[in-house]
Parts: sequence; structure tokens; C-alpha cells
Amino acid sequence: MTSGHETHGTASGPRTLSTRALAREAGRARQLLAAGEWRPAIADVDAATAVLDRLVAPLPVRRSATALAAATDRDRRLQRLLRTALHHLDAGAVSPPAAALLAAVARAFLPWHAVPNPPRAAAAPRYGTPAGTAGGPAVAPTDAGEELLPDLTALFTVLASASPPGTVPLTPPVEPWQIRHAGRFRRHGRPTAGVWTAETFRCPACGGEAGPWTVTCDWRLMSLGCPCGAVTHEHALAFSEVWLLLPDM
Repeated sequence: MTSGHETHGTASGPRTLSTRALAREAGRARQLLAAGEWRPAIADVDAATAVLDRLVAPLPVRRSATALAAATDRDRRLQRLLRTALHHLDAGAVSPPAAALLAAVARAFLPWHAVPNPPRAAAAPRYGTPAGTAGGPAVAPTDAGEELLPDLTALFTVLASASPPGTVPLTPPVEPWQIRHAGRFRRHGRPTAGVWTAETFRCPACGGEAGPWTVTCDWRLMSLGCPCGAVTHEHALAFSEVWLLLPDM
């Protein structure tokens, strides 16, 4: 697993994959699992199994695949990996170390949030620079993303099989973190397929929207501190709605 920010070339120029958090959390997970200090609970195993299924998913076999169809299939596999990680992260059922790992996976595969299939509503979440703008290439760095798959497959294979039936779960502590963020956070809902709602979070005390917020998180509870002094964890924001807007930590 590479560490830090790694720049990889694409068909339309260089693109950075944010792998600092992934390198840190993957290395930590390996050490904890190898030492027996992390015996995942059933929710962790279920999430790991779902992510593993995406990691090892074969590409479709097509009789007369065009280059465009092959490229789309490759990107769709990575997009499904991202969405599976986000689903289990935001469901809130996994332990803190599993949440930290899933969040790091999501951060690394963020370029596939809207590639090849963007969410079908204007209110759907948008993270980072939209593909095709002046700040980013129109083509996701697919080669770079696929280079991460073997190491992740090995890690999630261990995680998915680390707790045989009857094993008593053991969850190691995770260091909390705190960071300041100037900008707005958006709460997103999906009442039905293809329908999204969005609402800007406002400080319950002063109504402020843009911060700078003091974000504190221990992977169980996340609080937002407003410049007015109010601190709240009753913001209804998903982990991804905060984490994916912050710098790669």
C-alpha cells in the first residue's frame, strides 16, 4: 500500500489519489489483526465481506467489447467498491477501527463517486472537484485505483475471516481526531431510489453555516463546534458527509 499522496498519470493528465489515510489505517488494521488485538464483531465481518466481494469481482466477459465498454466496466467495479464502503460506513453499525478503515477506503476511491454513473439527482452528494472541470481531469485514474486492489484484497480477506463463529469480539481503541474546517456541510437523504434531498447544516445556537467548524470524532460520535462556542453532535450528518470534505489526514 502506498503512503501519502501519490500522483498517477491518466489519459488527460496527472491525478492524485488520496491514500495517506488508507496507508495508515490499513497498516494499523494489519498489525491489530496479526497480534490478535482486534477480533471483529459480526457487523465488522459483514462489512468486510461485502467490500471483499467488490474487490474480487471479475470484470464482465463480453463477446465484442469496445474500448469504451471495457473502460466503463473497470470504472464501474471501482465505483461499486466506493459505494459499498460508504454504505457500511454511514450505516453506523461497525466498530471504530472498521469505520476508520472504511472511511480511508472511501477517501482513496473518491474519484469514482460519479464515474461512470453519477447519482441521478441535482441534490445528490458531491465531493471534491467534479470530473471534467479545470481543477481535475475528465477521466478517473483507473490504473492507479486498480493498483490498490491486491493489497486491499489481502487485508479484507483476513478481516472477513478473522472471527470464526463463537469468537468473542475484541475492539481496540482508536485515537480520536480533531480538525478545523471552513465551509458548509450538507445533510443528504434518499427517500426513494433516484430521489435525493439536501439541506445545509446550521449551528443550532447562532444559525451559522460556514464555520470554521471544529470537527471532533472518535468514530462513534462526531461533534461540530461553531465559532460562537456551541458544540453539537445532533447534526444528523453521516460520517461521509463530513469526512470526505476534509483534507486527507
